[in-house]
Amino acid sequence: MDTKQTSFVAIMSALGTLLSGISLHAAPILGAVSGQAGAALDLSHVATFVAAISGGPYVGAMVGLLSGIYAGYYFGYVIGSLGLLSLVGVPFGKALTGFTAGFLYKKLRINRSSRSSILTVPLILVSYIPECIFTVLYFLYVVLYFYGYAMSFMIPIVIPKAWIEITVMSLLMGALVGNVGFREFILRFFPPQRLEKKTTECSTSLFTKRR
Repeated sequence: MDTKQTSFVAIMSALGTLLSGISLHAAPILGAVSGQAGAALDLSHVATFVAAISGGPYVGAMVGLLSGIYAGYYFGYVIGSLGLLSLVGVPFGKALTGFTAGFLYKKLRINRSSRSSILTVPLILVSYIPECIFTVLYFLYVVLYFYGYAMSFMIPIVIPKAWIEITVMSLLMGALVGNVGFREFILRFFPPQRLEKKTTECSTSLFTKRR
């Protein structure tokens, strides 16, 4: 990444952390249950999805990882007692979503479609599936392995809550992708000219060799 893209990752990570902090403290759903982690709204994935559809899978994963640190701390030390396990597990799950969203968006070339705004909505929903599976395994087996007990009672609370969040974010991202101002903002960090320049250089080099 160049300086602009590094700055973009820093900005999106800071935005994700800010959104996470505000939403977690403003909308707790369930406090600590028998000393274990509770649940709360977490909107940090807004920044994750912006990064993923703008910069690709690795940028999305990086922002998801960094912006998920506060949520991991909150669920591990503030309203729960899973500690380091939560501090590592939550950001990892968010990184999965960022990577998946960026990979699918790039692989399917949605940004080149005339229906990119509409196609972004189901793509965002699908991109959460790996993290959803990881979250279920986390409560059933990872916690069991490290602490000797499973937290299956959290699954009916956390998973539906997360899908509601993702559904709202998918609609938001669909609207953003169709917004001219948003596209212009992204082009400041990821200009298409770079790809065109590389293509031109390769073509020129090939032509020179043939001569």
